[in-house]
Amino acid sequence: MAELYVALLHYPVYDKNHAIVTTSITNIDVHDIARTCRTYDAAAFYVITPVDGLRGLARKILRHWREGDGLAYNPNRTEALDRVQLERTLEGAEIDIERRTGKVPVLIATSARRLPKARPFDEIKAEIMASDQPHLLLLGTGWGLIDELIARCTIHLESIDGPGSYNHLSVRAAAAILLDRLLGTR
Repeated sequence: MAELYVALLHYPVYDKNHAIVTTSITNIDVHDIARTCRTYDAAAFYVITPVDGLRGLARKILRHWREGDGLAYNPNRTEALDRVQLERTLEGAEIDIERRTGKVPVLIATSARRLPKARPFDEIKAEIMASDQPHLLLLGTGWGLIDELIARCTIHLESIDGPGSYNHLSVRAAAAILLDRLLGTR
């Protein structure tokens, strides 16, 4: 089975007006997605932002749980946060994965929108299981990944749809559903 990596992109993403922006890192996204990645044994979780101050904030959060009072308070959280890597760009994450594995990762686009080339979860799960190529699941913040980035991806996942027309999950909830559908054992 190929290793699955996860990246949370804070840039380049859209805002509600379809402008390309950088979004803020939130403590809860880092914690919750790291815990989900650890639960489903994702190889690493990349938090990507070009903003030095935001990476500094994330380093402070990670240091608290890896070395500070948080380590003594909740070692389980430390175990989950050990998989978090901070990168300035998506390309930085791709280079890190290639350094770790010797292979360029296959990029997987996610979106709340229905992507024209979207493929079903079970098909992508089977492909990951049969592959020896690392895969990198891209999660967008704000109003989602920009079109040019989605076009770069080899795989486009189908959207997560409920029975109604409302479709705006938090990125934390989407990450949990996506990882369960791609790596879950049931």
